[in-house]
Amino acid sequence: MTSRSLYAAIDVGTNSVHIVIASISTEGVLTVHSNDKEVVRLGEMTSDMRYLTPQAASRGVLALKRFVAMAENQNAEVRAIATSALREADNADLFVKEVRNETGVSVEVISGVEEARLIYLGVLQALPVYDNRTLIIDIGGGSTETAIGTAGDLHAVYSHKLGAIRLSRRFLAKSTLTDKAIRQCREHIRGEIAPAIRTLKKTKFDTVVGSSGTIQTIFSMVALRDNPTNPPDKFNGMEITGRDVLWAVGQLLEHKTVKKRSGIPGMDPKRADIIVGGALILEQLVQELKIRTLRFSHYALREGILLDTVQKRRNIRKYHHLNRLRYESVLHLSEHCRVNLTHAKHVKRMALRLFDALQADHGYGDEEREILEAAAWLHDVGYVISAQAHHRHSYYIIKNSNLLGFTNNEIELIANVARYHRKSHPKPKHDSLQRLPQDLHERMCWMAGILRIAEGLDRRRLQNVISLSVKKKARYTLISVQSRKTGPSPDIEVWGASRKQTLLEQCLGRPIRIEITV
Repeated sequence: MTSRSLYAAIDVGTNSVHIVIASISTEGVLTVHSNDKEVVRLGEMTSDMRYLTPQAASRGVLALKRFVAMAENQNAEVRAIATSALREADNADLFVKEVRNETGVSVEVISGVEEARLIYLGVLQALPVYDNRTLIIDIGGGSTETAIGTAGDLHAVYSHKLGAIRLSRRFLAKSTLTDKAIRQCREHIRGEIAPAIRTLKKTKFDTVVGSSGTIQTIFSMVALRDNPTNPPDKFNGMEITGRDVLWAVGQLLEHKTVKKRSGIPGMDPKRADIIVGGALILEQLVQELKIRTLRFSHYALREGILLDTVQKRRNIRKYHHLNRLRYESVLHLSEHCRVNLTHAKHVKRMALRLFDALQADHGYGDEEREILEAAAWLHDVGYVISAQAHHRHSYYIIKNSNLLGFTNNEIELIANVARYHRKSHPKPKHDSLQRLPQDLHERMCWMAGILRIAEGLDRRRLQNVISLSVKKKARYTLISVQSRKTGPSPDIEVWGASRKQTLLEQCLGRPIRIEITV
């Protein structure tokens, strides 16, 4: 764990790369020390957002190099999160690898739902809405996140493939706006948000908060309309009406070219070419949800990243296991898939004991321990589809579940550890292994090897093995297990674990013996 008091959050977005460097008190109060942003337009790719161009990638890498150097100059711990552009690009791994080679920082790609959760965390730091039933709206370059939360808990979360750059490239790319293009764009937005609108209406909310560049531009336009000689320095906490939003959208649509929109009071000229797409998203949400007032939050994703990073660090130090959000997310999926929780909990306990006992051999820490814990809870979720090949079904379910609190790579890692808890060892030809970044393969094998033995030690699902210990002998590693005094001999459990020990032996580089302690 780091002893540094400053944290840097880098938000690698579709339009811009942002950095904020801050300290966070023991009470969770965030104090920003510096921030910066650079427009890199990672979203300037093919129309389907599937390919990151070399030019865009180069701009992104240079921005990250500058921001990481800025953080290091202040001795701040860096966490970089990527959203829609890298979430969808087929060549995202190449970009992540280049950033790691150039800066030493691993960019974490997160799901849209996780992005919405982090934005909500950031909003809670900016506005006194903790106890309100709050709808948040964040319109980015490639996606729009909406969520309703109260007191830190989310009731409904959506990520929509609608963004200012995405829509502008698809519908509004011509030099002059046309009524046909605007109509087609509106129809597309309505279709995309329709499923979410039903749920958001049913969930209900009493406060609406908007964040990020598109919405800030709308607020800026309204502020300069109402007070052209003395506009506010900051917009945090400012409130406008739904009618104000519709007025601003109308102004944008009247100015048919980028040049004309650039001259609108309150307009950021760098955003003039993409603002219409983002504004039309906000227009539809205001109309469909009948939003009367909208407040602006200066804090959003990157501030949420800071809070989340510190919370994880403190929870790991204090509890030495999954933090509350991750635990609840994992448990919810386990219960949804009707997992035998008694068995899963016991396997988890044995796996963590073995992980701790082998710490000197694998050298991993609490972050890997959390991944193993999650995989142990979830290794049998595939039974909900079929007992046959349930390990493969477990991989599919975990990979395609929105586990809040985990990054995409962490979810991929959990899914692979669960997939290899039985049957074949990891092989290069396996699709699941190919999707896992190369630098995670070794730790996945360690955790899967540990999980295989832990699962074998509850083969009859009697929770008969109550403890284990590890000793390093001259020619082998000895795992001694102890059973309940009143239970049957754990010979079947030892047999089950011994059948699965080869993968862990490969990681250790030496044989394993599993024996019963009398």
